[in-house]
Amino acid sequence: MLTLDDLRKEAEAGTIDTVLVCFPDMFGRLLGKRATAHFFLDSVVEETHACDYLLACDMDMEPVPGYRAASWDLGYGDFVLKPDVGTLRRCDWLEGTAIVLCDLSDEAGNDLAHAPRQILKKQLARLDEHGWTAKMGSELEFYVFNESYESARDNTYDNLAHGGWYIEDYHIFQTTKEEPLIRAIRNHMDRSGVPVEVSKGEFGPGQEEINLKFAEALEMADRHTIYKNGAKEIAHAWGQSLTFMAKYAFEHAGNSFHLHSSLWDKARDTALFPDEGDPNGMSRLFRHYLAGQLALFREMTYFFAPYVNSYKRFQAASFAPTKAAWSFDNRTAGFRIIGHGKGRRVECRIPGADANPYLAYAATIAAGLYGIENELELPEAFSGNAYEAENVPDVPKTLREAVEALDKSEVMRAALGDEVVDHYVHTGRWEQYEYDRRVTDWERVRLFERG
Repeated sequence: MLTLDDLRKEAEAGTIDTVLVCFPDMFGRLLGKRATAHFFLDSVVEETHACDYLLACDMDMEPVPGYRAASWDLGYGDFVLKPDVGTLRRCDWLEGTAIVLCDLSDEAGNDLAHAPRQILKKQLARLDEHGWTAKMGSELEFYVFNESYESARDNTYDNLAHGGWYIEDYHIFQTTKEEPLIRAIRNHMDRSGVPVEVSKGEFGPGQEEINLKFAEALEMADRHTIYKNGAKEIAHAWGQSLTFMAKYAFEHAGNSFHLHSSLWDKARDTALFPDEGDPNGMSRLFRHYLAGQLALFREMTYFFAPYVNSYKRFQAASFAPTKAAWSFDNRTAGFRIIGHGKGRRVECRIPGADANPYLAYAATIAAGLYGIENELELPEAFSGNAYEAENVPDVPKTLREAVEALDKSEVMRAALGDEVVDHYVHTGRWEQYEYDRRVTDWERVRLFERG
């Protein structure tokens, strides 16, 4: 990490000349500007501006009608980017570059309620009222391809050269073939204030996972977002490509984002989930927290799976969950309890690698607080193969189903605010609308000659 004094010294020495001034958009992408280091220190460190359509557009950057926060009728004015200097760090994979993340406000200084970073900060403020904080860990899977993004696009993302041709889960030999790129990502991240623990092969050909060190929720969401952006940029520099798409191909495993969470006493930095006197090592607080997750899983699934494609990942016997069971160290369940002592935590296996971490974390905290504040009782743990369970509720099967569950959720509206829920319900419905009117390759193959 860098302080402003560090940046000033490096700018004077000429070792850092550029600062990426960024914010996460609705899709978890980094948007923003490149400032010269001296101008950042002279001016941008206080604030800069960007068009408010950036939180009211789709993945293609097309302005979407129907948002209350920004529209043609409102003139698409500016919002304010205020750098959070605590996030300032070296961007090691780019020469002479640092990066800082920003909070967003309107011109009057009011937080933008629908900005992902602000949504998470609001839930962390609710925890703070209890004297607690949340610590999170993101496990992200992705596929590696031995061709560039340009080549992949020219081939319409079909018949791409995978980094490997067979399942490489925990394989050393196959991951050695991918190691030049993966090592570069690990080391660049480690030197950029995004600490890495390990990397490993995953359940698809050319599929990898790099585990980041867990952290306080906002810091972890920042690391997650910088990591995804940086990994793509590093792959691009190597003439390769990678994808975090939830279900890249019908025949291959999906890309997961296993979301690990626990609550801690903020002042004492002690874990609140373990209870050595409990037969399962779970405190009553943990039980209420987990019960909240189970009670609200349908209502928060949109924040775990924000695209039509996301739901194609939920396939039986694929290591992606189809049932919202909780269990001890059971990878068929949607909620897996793991760890010991201060490492006791819940791993939610529902999110895909395409999810926005700020929104996923915020929904997780909101659900956990609902369970705690209402002292919800936890049902008995599930054991066995959850894929075949008959009396366990299903994870939503479609984006349409998840969006409707969020729209009707009184609890999520109370926790996040109507303005936020309406904004993201509109985003989800637009995504569904765009998909519904498109013609797919599958339809052409099925119907061009035979239909």
